[in-house]
Amino acid sequence: MTESIADSQLDTAGRHHKPDEPDTASTTAAPSRLIALDVLRGIAILGTLGTNIWILTNAEGLLGYVDELGSDATGWMWAERVMQQVAQGKFLGLLTIMFGIGLAIQQGSAARGGRRWPGNYPWRAGLLLLDGLLNFLFIAEFDVLMGYAATGLIVAFILATSERAQRRWLIIAASIHVTMLTLIAVAMAFDSRQDSAPQESLDPNPYADGTFWDLVLFRLENAGAFRIETVFVFPMSIALFLTGARLFRAGVFRLEGARIRKRLMIAGLAVAAPLDLIVGVLGGGDMLLFTRYGTAPFVAFGILALVAEFYLRRPRVGFFGRRLTEVGRTALSCYILQNLVGSILCYGWGFGLAARVSPDARVPFTVGTYLVVALIIVGFAHLWLRRFERGPVEWLWNASYRTLTRER
Repeated sequence: MTESIADSQLDTAGRHHKPDEPDTASTTAAPSRLIALDVLRGIAILGTLGTNIWILTNAEGLLGYVDELGSDATGWMWAERVMQQVAQGKFLGLLTIMFGIGLAIQQGSAARGGRRWPGNYPWRAGLLLLDGLLNFLFIAEFDVLMGYAATGLIVAFILATSERAQRRWLIIAASIHVTMLTLIAVAMAFDSRQDSAPQESLDPNPYADGTFWDLVLFRLENAGAFRIETVFVFPMSIALFLTGARLFRAGVFRLEGARIRKRLMIAGLAVAAPLDLIVGVLGGGDMLLFTRYGTAPFVAFGILALVAEFYLRRPRVGFFGRRLTEVGRTALSCYILQNLVGSILCYGWGFGLAARVSPDARVPFTVGTYLVVALIIVGFAHLWLRRFERGPVEWLWNASYRTLTRER
């Protein structure tokens, strides 16, 4: 996210574009593309909250959330399955794709400025890794920034190779990911066990009864289990980064990219989206791996194409577009803030609401919590950008980067 923020706020004339400017500024082709980039980041941030909020409102956190995925659907559970499936993996995939686009923007900026690529990018990756580590330890065990830092570092060097080599790396990474999913499917098909034993309840439960520091220690003690997804999705992340960069260079945000957008919308929204929803809802937790890491990324590409098409054809940004743009411009700050606010509301070291809500009320409670947190981060982004050019975390990140690299 940090890689793309600085460059994405410049139009082709080199002028900063601010959401508070009159909407007539969006009538030219270049700003429309940039508006779509920031809107997509905003959608991705609010969308990942749509998945993470179910983890935050579970009395046993991520472990309890995973354990309940295979539960029988009754009553509110059907509504929960549908709402979870709508968000599951799509916006994480979109965020990953946008990160790849951010790398392509950075590379293009370096080329225009006559700078070597990847140049100082390893410092960027190192700072993002530090951000992710702090976020993992102190806020959310489901952090994605550490994985993005490692993936971005590798992809940055891949982007310095030829188009042919990049295509080869993309195919290899995607093939490894598909192979892993296939092997898991085969293993599940030949598994003689009908039902796995439910996970024992946490005792003591650091999410409901522990202090802030208890949760930090719990994350450290279970770091291997909490970080396994980052390792598993590494090939997929490389493929999505590279695909995002290729789509950006191919003109997916330009008028001449209409055919690309049409194909992405057909594959992602007309084919993958209904398949993902049906399989995910009816298959329950057993199909999570195949929807979250199989069909969901295709839906993410469809969302990207739809938003790009919308803002290429729409002459005005509108109220909701401006709010999403503001979240997109402060993406890193909002990502961390939404998990922090959710933790304060739900965990025992804060208000402890998750453990106090009855199972019958959990779905409406989760929906209400999502709306509250979303309103807080949208309001924060709007008010902050009225006075500052960057979000607080973005500012700190940028200042640290310039200090380390001695850039002015």
